[in-house]
Parts: sequence; structure tokens; C-alpha cells
Amino acid sequence: MPAILDVVAERYTFSELLRDFDAKKPRALARAISVAEGGHGGKLIRHLFARTGRAMTIGLTGPPGVGKSTLSSALVRKARSLGKSVGIISVDPSSPFSHGALLGDRIRLTEHFTDSEVFIRSMAARGHLGGVAGATADAVSLMDAFGMDVVLIETVGVGQSEIEIAELAHTTLVALQPGSGDSIQVLKAGIMEIADIFVVNKADHPMAHQLRREIRSMMEMLDFSGWVPLLVTTQALSGEGIDELWSAIEQHIAYLHETGEITTKRREAFTHQVRQLALGHLERRLAHELRAGIASGADPHTSGLDPYAAADRVLEAFGGKDIGESPISNEEIARPRAVVKGLT
Repeated sequence: MPAILDVVAERYTFSELLRDFDAKKPRALARAISVAEGGHGGKLIRHLFARTGRAMTIGLTGPPGVGKSTLSSALVRKARSLGKSVGIISVDPSSPFSHGALLGDRIRLTEHFTDSEVFIRSMAARGHLGGVAGATADAVSLMDAFGMDVVLIETVGVGQSEIEIAELAHTTLVALQPGSGDSIQVLKAGIMEIADIFVVNKADHPMAHQLRREIRSMMEMLDFSGWVPLLVTTQALSGEGIDELWSAIEQHIAYLHETGEITTKRREAFTHQVRQLALGHLERRLAHELRAGIASGADPHTSGLDPYAAADRVLEAFGGKDIGESPISNEEIARPRAVVKGLT
């Protein structure tokens, strides 16, 4: 008897889902992503992963209110004018209490609702850090396998430490807004390193040129290894600068293919997904061990057990051993994309 995918609303066999997926039915893609969000995406990905690696993946991040959703809509409009199909993953912040989300980013995408070559999926972050949701990587793979030419990932409005999008996307756009202190954010750890293209949105703002000068000044302080981030000014609402932005994206994709770095990008995305899946499994096991063991019982201050000894006890349950406080080797430290001039 075929397995039933109980995580979807209707009774739907796995073979039926694959059949409809192969037939390019959007509802099948929606169901597949729902299965992945429910934590049951393994079987689907095993069947479909060989079809991935063809889509252009673009990540769009930046602080809240910068106009990411409007910028996404403008990019979709441009891609469609070139005859490309587009999948959009729009991640919304979640309530820390209910884990619910408004999923309001799609409001800016209403002009694309009736386009059969545009697939829009809103996802709740559900407490997942990094600006994306836990199932985002699966959704990217499924849209890629479905045959989308472009997959656009719009993140939660992020701070300087939420930079997971750079591990998922081939090209990362960092959108900044004039007059909001964003030039200071650029200086902070992470933002300069992840940007393949800086986008100064709301070009009609009187401080737009000042923000451009500040970004250029900061870039001149750095020596980049490889790709040097481009700087584009846009007014997403009117479409101004979108052609230039798309040209910059194509330049970066061409650079990745010409230098062979596209393979590195794909490997990083694969490694990221493997790490997140493994960590998710380990976290569930860890929660079980904590509930069953050290999190219950006597007052820890009278139990004679310090935090390090307790951690070693938990690791023993995993078949691990005390790793002590050994430093991270140089091989485990990622090579920075840019260093300050004069410090090398």
C-alpha cells in the first residue's frame, strides 16, 4: 500500500505527488514544500536532488523597511520580460510566542499572482536565525528541480549577524536605505563580506548619493580576493535602476562560471544544507537528553556537577568524548573575502 503524506491537507500518495510534480503542476510544488516544512522532505529530496543545480539563485537581504519586497517584485518583472520563470521564497519574521507570522511580504507581489510562470511561497522563520526559515534550503531545491529558471529568496529584515542567505544563494544582494544609518551597518561584521551587490534603494532620497559615497569609501579601504562587490542605485517603486541591477547580477553569475567559483558556491550551499539537517537532528536528541537527564532532579548547585562535566555526560550519550578546549584549526576558519589594506 503506498505511503500517505499525512502532512498535507488531502490524502495524497507519494507517487501521485511525484507524478504531478513531473507534470509541472504548481499545486504539487506547493504540496512538496509543505511536506518539507513539516520535516518530512527527505524522501522527496532524495528523488529530486539529481535535477537541481540549474536555477539561478538570488538572495535579497537588508534591514526592515528598505523595500525588499518592492525590489523583489521589480526583479521578477524584469526576469519575466526576459522569458524566465521565477520562484520566490519570502521569509517573514515569526512571533517568539506563537511562532505565527503575518506572511505579508506577498502583498507587494500582487501583480504577479496570475502569472503561471511565477510561483510565490511565503514561509515563517519560526525562530530560525540567519534571516531564513529552516526549510528554505529544501524549498530552493524543490523549485530548482521543478524547473524554475530563477529562484529569489527574500529574507527577514536582518541585522549584521544574520547572514545565512550567503550560503544558500549564488548572488547575494544587500539592500540599504539612505538616511537610516545603514552606512554604519555596512561596517559591522558580516554585511560587507556577504554582499556581491550593494543596492541603494529609494534613489529619490536626498541622502542617496551620500550613502553611495560612504559605501565606496569603505570599499576603498579593503583589498578584495576575487569578486569586488558592485554598487547599484534603484528606485524599485518606479523601476529606476532595475535594468542596471539585473545586469550586475548577470555579471556576477558570469564571473562565477568563468572562474569556476560556481562549483564552490554549490558546494557551500550543499554543505550548509547538510549541516542544518544534522544540527536539527542533534538538537532534537540533545533536547531529549537534557529533559531525561541533567535538566531534571536536584539543584545543580548541590549536585556536584558543573556545566562542563554535564556537557561531557551529554556527549557520552551521543557516543562522543571530551573535546576539551582545543582551538579551532586554521583549516576550519573561512577565508575572508576582504581584508583591510595594510594589514596583510
